[in-house]
This record gives sequence, structure tokens and C-alpha cells, in this order.
Amino acid sequence: MPAVDRSPAVHETIVCDRREPAPGIVIVGVRAAELARNVRAGQFVMVVPPSGYAVATAIGVYEVERERERVSLMLVVVGPRTRELASLASGASLALLGPLGNGFDVDGLGDDVALVAGGVGIAPLLLPAQRLLARGARVTLYYGARTARALVDAELFEALGCRSMLATDDGSRGHHGYVTDALERDGARHDGIAACGPSPMLRTVGRVARALGVRAQLSLEETFACGVGACWGCVVPLDRTSAQAPPFPAPAAGESRDYVHARICKEGPVFWAHELRW
Repeated sequence: MPAVDRSPAVHETIVCDRREPAPGIVIVGVRAAELARNVRAGQFVMVVPPSGYAVATAIGVYEVERERERVSLMLVVVGPRTRELASLASGASLALLGPLGNGFDVDGLGDDVALVAGGVGIAPLLLPAQRLLARGARVTLYYGARTARALVDAELFEALGCRSMLATDDGSRGHHGYVTDALERDGARHDGIAACGPSPMLRTVGRVARALGVRAQLSLEETFACGVGACWGCVVPLDRTSAQAPPFPAPAAGESRDYVHARICKEGPVFWAHELRW
């Protein structure tokens, strides 16, 4: 992926809207002009709740409306921090640090692209979908969730012009089973794949991509402690020759290991699947 070319900044924002498209999933819109100008598809922000809760929360950027100076964040309510963020009303103040991480190389995905999402892994895929469609690419969304109610904003992607292949664990909508089943069946016709979701799904996407001979970019899901690469608590093995490989720590004398540990929050969260050494 292309390296981030600017330093993150602290953005003092104001909540402008809120919606809950599925139980426990909330999309919060904020006024953040500078962030809207600078954020790239697949990047994230660290969010500090108004209460000043001890640890900030990493949240992916979902929608960006530059003319309205608006950015929206999709979050899953799982604890006190996300519960507080999800309950914010219009007019509330919210501090964000970002944009953070390396996002998708949208131009490297080709002209017929599969977007693969698992659950709230849909969040970082809206911006790539918009950019791909804007340049005339054909886009197919492969979207899986536990139930039909958890397929967040599938209609939004369809309205943009994406062909969709939906799947649910309980069979309540689309294919009854894993969304990667559909990808494995139809994926050979695509030039590239961009995916985000649980690690088991991403590992399967990587395996399917290799079998089909299609290049894939994977946005890894992880819980970040710092979000800026300082703590080295979110690492993944990556080919040493990758353009995203950190130059440190340097290999020890006589070491033959051909991989390094890359920080998901700093060098990622998006990596080429064929460079990951899972």
C-alpha cells in the first residue's frame, strides 16, 4: 500500500447525526473538515470519549462527504467506551486522532473488483467502492453476516452500482453459509479483491485469492492499544521484502528469517494477502 504522506492530527469535532442500522451497530457523523480532506479509504481514527475514559478506541472511517465537511464512524457497542460514544447526541464534542494507518491501494485493484466484507468489516469498503465505481470499474460486493438484520447498508452499496452477493449464517437472507463460498465460486473473473472482516474469513479470502491467481488486499481487524505504532502490541508476520515492512528491528547476525513483524496499526491495517506470513 502507499505510505501515509502526512502526520495525523487531533481533530476537535462536533457530532452532527447518529443512526443505528442494526442492533448494537451505530454510525456517528461528525463535522471534521480537515479529516474529510485528508483521510484515505481504509484508514481509521482513535476516538477519545467525552468522559475522558482512560483509553481511546480505534474506529474505522465509513463515509466521507468533503463538501459537507462530514465524516462518519461505524462502531460496535461492546463496552463502556463504545456505549458512551454510541449514545452521543447532536452537538456533542468529540476528539479524534487521525487519519491513521495505511489504507487500500484502490488504483492497484484493477477494473473488475470483489469487495468482501464480514459483519462490520463493511465499514472500510464504502470509500473504495465509491472510488472504483467513479473510475468505471465493475464492483461486486460479497457481504456476509450472522443474520439479515446485521447486513448493514447493503442497499447503499447496491444503490451506488455494486452487484451484491449476500450470505447469512442463519439463512435469513442470501446464501445460507459463508460469504467466501460465493467468492470461491465466482472469484476467478475478478482482477482484484479488497476484504475486511474477522481473521478466519480473511485467511480464507487469502487462500481463495492464491488459488484463483487474484491479488487481494486485506484490512486486518485488531484491538489497538495505542493506534500509532508505539507499543508493538498488534503485530503480524510480513515478508521482509514487502514495501510495508518496517526497517527495524534489523536482523541479527546470521539470521536467515525472511519475514518481519509489522504493526497492524502503523504499517497496516491493509496488507497484500500474498505478503502476509500467517
